[in-house]
Amino acid sequence: MQEYDVIVLGTGLKECVISGLMSQSGKKVLHIDRNPYYGGESASISPLEELYRKFKLPGPTAMGLGKEWNIDLIPKFFLGNGQLVKILVHTEVTRYVDFKVVEGSFIYKAGKVHKVPATEEDAQASDLMGMFDKRRFRKLLLFTLNFDERKPRTFQDMNPNKMTTRDLFCRFDLGVDVMEFTGHAIALQSSDSYLDQPCVETIRRIRLYSESLSRHKTSPYLYPVYGLGELPQGFARLSAEYGGTFLLNRPVDEIVMDNGKVKAVKSEGKLFHCKQLICDPSYVPTRVRKVGRVIRVICLLNHPVKNTQEANSCQIIIPQAQLNRKSDVYISVVSFTHNVASDGMYIATVSTTSETSNPEEEVQSGLDLLEPIMQKFVSIRNLLVPNEDGKNSQIFVSRSHDATNHFETESEDIADLYRRITGAELCIGGSQRHRSQTSDDMD
Repeated sequence: MQEYDVIVLGTGLKECVISGLMSQSGKKVLHIDRNPYYGGESASISPLEELYRKFKLPGPTAMGLGKEWNIDLIPKFFLGNGQLVKILVHTEVTRYVDFKVVEGSFIYKAGKVHKVPATEEDAQASDLMGMFDKRRFRKLLLFTLNFDERKPRTFQDMNPNKMTTRDLFCRFDLGVDVMEFTGHAIALQSSDSYLDQPCVETIRRIRLYSESLSRHKTSPYLYPVYGLGELPQGFARLSAEYGGTFLLNRPVDEIVMDNGKVKAVKSEGKLFHCKQLICDPSYVPTRVRKVGRVIRVICLLNHPVKNTQEANSCQIIIPQAQLNRKSDVYISVVSFTHNVASDGMYIATVSTTSETSNPEEEVQSGLDLLEPIMQKFVSIRNLLVPNEDGKNSQIFVSRSHDATNHFETESEDIADLYRRITGAELCIGGSQRHRSQTSDDMD
């Protein structure tokens, strides 16, 4: 009979991060995945032929060598100063992964793609704002950069925990257009509900974006060379270094309970005992509920996206109001420069939270920006969240990946999981510096 402190089911990024952190803190961890590969529903697929098989499409033709492709099913970018990068640096998983800076951050407005202004220089050059708006936007940026939650004198006579974001924007006399790109492309709010919530969270987000941008200049985003598939494996190595055990290609027959508490996991007739269980929603369908659907369309291109200054990688956000929707549409673009596609080829993914019975129509405005498209792969997935916090059952379930194309909400879910599992806050020092010889962009 085998005893573990923690059993983790599924090797998605969130599960692997938690597994690595648990092993590092001295817990005895067993990690099981029913798949023969790492990454779960957010795996990277290679070679290209495998992606066509997965989506039951004939092909491919004229796409270069299949083995040169490495395609994320759920692509997301890292904010350079975000929580997940801090976890990577803190755990030294950066030893296994190299990053490149994403070349541009753009927003869609009135049928056109515009660069997101996030510095004073950007604001001066931006065609999104008139002269007076530029001055007001600059004042808002300076306010957020000087803002310190521990120093009320930086609040400028406002109470950030009470004043709404709408009132904050009015205080700086920002026009509707400036509010839109600030809220959606800089603060990365995915709907307009944030406008009526306390402004402290939006201030934090604007600061994070600005700090990330100041480290990397061209955009605040990073993306791993060879794609996101490297990350779960990096955290798996971390877990293994600290004694974690991995079983891939193993079915999970049963989760054994005792008086409402998890007791063991049964796999191929063997019982593995544990005190705590961590898993993605697919392993415990009765413990999660559906809160929406996400549509993602992976597109293969042989050209950079128009109006992005020939960027080899970029993010484009289409704010909800531009399409009379409740949620934004996201586009991420990566390319051969990240070793994820054949020479001269690009991978663009369009995603959104579905609001109608015809999800494909909802992403059409994003697809139009990418034309001509060589091949599309459409997936529609349920957005699942746990029914309970797991404290009684000691079964801790992650949320499924949302429609955003950055890791900020996923980082919040990792912090929430950690809090539920340990009862403590996830405190990661952001001051260590990455010391890789090969990565040019994390320092």
